[in-house]
Amino acid sequence: MNDGVNGVALAVFIIFFLAVTVMGFLASRWRKAENEQSLDEWGLGGRSFGTWVTWFLLGGDLYTAYTFVAVPAAIYAAGAAGFFAVPYTILVYPLIFTFLPRLWSVSHKHGYVTTSDFVRGRFGSKGLSLAVAVTGILATMPYIALQLVGIQAVLDVMGVGGGENTNWFVKDLPLLIAFGVLAAYTYSSGLRAPALIAFVKDTLIYIVIAVAIIYIPIKLGGFDDVFGAASEKYTAAKAGGLVPLEAGQWTYATLALGSALALFMYPHSITATLSSRSREVIRRNTTILPLYSLMLGLLALLGFMAIAAGVKVTNPQLAIPQLFEDMFPDWFAGVAFAAIGIGALVPAAIMSIAAANLFTRNIYKDFIKPDATPAQETKVSKLVSLLVKVGALVFVLTMDKTVAINFQLLGGIWILQTFPALVGGLFTRWCHRWALLAGWAVGMIYGTVAAYGVASPTQKHFGGSAKEIPGIGEIGYIGLTAFVLNVVVTVVLTFALKAAKVPDGVDETSPEDYTADAGDPGVQVELPPATAGKTH
Repeated sequence: MNDGVNGVALAVFIIFFLAVTVMGFLASRWRKAENEQSLDEWGLGGRSFGTWVTWFLLGGDLYTAYTFVAVPAAIYAAGAAGFFAVPYTILVYPLIFTFLPRLWSVSHKHGYVTTSDFVRGRFGSKGLSLAVAVTGILATMPYIALQLVGIQAVLDVMGVGGGENTNWFVKDLPLLIAFGVLAAYTYSSGLRAPALIAFVKDTLIYIVIAVAIIYIPIKLGGFDDVFGAASEKYTAAKAGGLVPLEAGQWTYATLALGSALALFMYPHSITATLSSRSREVIRRNTTILPLYSLMLGLLALLGFMAIAAGVKVTNPQLAIPQLFEDMFPDWFAGVAFAAIGIGALVPAAIMSIAAANLFTRNIYKDFIKPDATPAQETKVSKLVSLLVKVGALVFVLTMDKTVAINFQLLGGIWILQTFPALVGGLFTRWCHRWALLAGWAVGMIYGTVAAYGVASPTQKHFGGSAKEIPGIGEIGYIGLTAFVLNVVVTVVLTFALKAAKVPDGVDETSPEDYTADAGDPGVQVELPPATAGKTH
């Protein structure tokens, strides 16, 4: 690893960082609305984005700096098992094609800003809505922290901030500056900032991966040598070579399936979705987003290249930044580092906005100030977006990076438990609201307790997301097991509550709401009941 500062790479990194900072602040003038004091404008970009803006925004949202660093790092450290991210992103797109257009339509019709808005309107339950909102916020916090971990990994490899014995303020100053800039332009421009910056982020990532997948193997003697070196390492470590061991196949499959079900439950995924201007934009995006899966597959190969290049790091998260520094000319290493750094800023901004929207609409407005005006909602959401980022920053600066990663895995277990209420509610109202709440609680409790009992070489608790599946005896993804328990409890209790004729709340939606489009006659955005003072 470079003992000093890589001046050329740092200069290129700073140039790109300054460019996107300017873009972030100028974004407030892009597609400027007459009334900016509403969550539709600040938190959803005026619901005005077309196919390509939405595509870049969703790509910037889902394929983060952590993806760039962690997927090949997992392959570098653990072998082909790290490829689980590729099949799960393939599985997810047919799935979201079935339900995202329905969610967009009903949200457009009723003015829903968050998933919790929809759950409250569909099931007439503020309690269930609160559960979904709290889960979304909790799951998003460590995800934001990992974006900052991605920036920190790049800064470490460039030699910025000094060594471990450096004063903490000097060491963390570059990260503090990056955080301050991110917080400022998000507060100023809302969702328009990451939407605009996503163009730069994704373009840089595609360029870096295209160059890396051609240039690095040439320097290493070709793909035969790359795969040969990787196979030798895994065989020596008894890790199954280039194929996961049979004992790990259940873990691989359940993790891929569970992750696919969870991905679009995250608030930031839905925020980017609801920012689009029509139902057809969503449908088109589900057909072209798989291009990012191709990119992810190529990105994963960098883990094998790091092995073949002889990269030695104590933290696998540094493997790919170190590979770039070792293999690329300094100026292009700076471009690659900028791609990772900007790849952290875009999703971190969207995530903080999404978490803030959940707090504002489904905690502040539902339980604290029901008569809040759109301007007050926007102000609260802006402030909460800052607090969310501060919390993530404190998390990164005060806790071990492995802890941040494992809490993000725990967040995936949690967010999957909102699937029955959200996706199930888009197709049927058969499930009873109290049954859904009980199922959510069982899934959350089981998932948290099971994850708490998983140890790793560095942690006594929350050391991973896989454990023996009760009744089967195979090791599998805890989140999927918790999800199955969630569904079973929901179904059983629904039968019981319906038999007891327990009131099931008021559904403010109607069947035609789920297929409505922006251009349909008579379709308009209605304010939710807390604002409009009526039930639809």
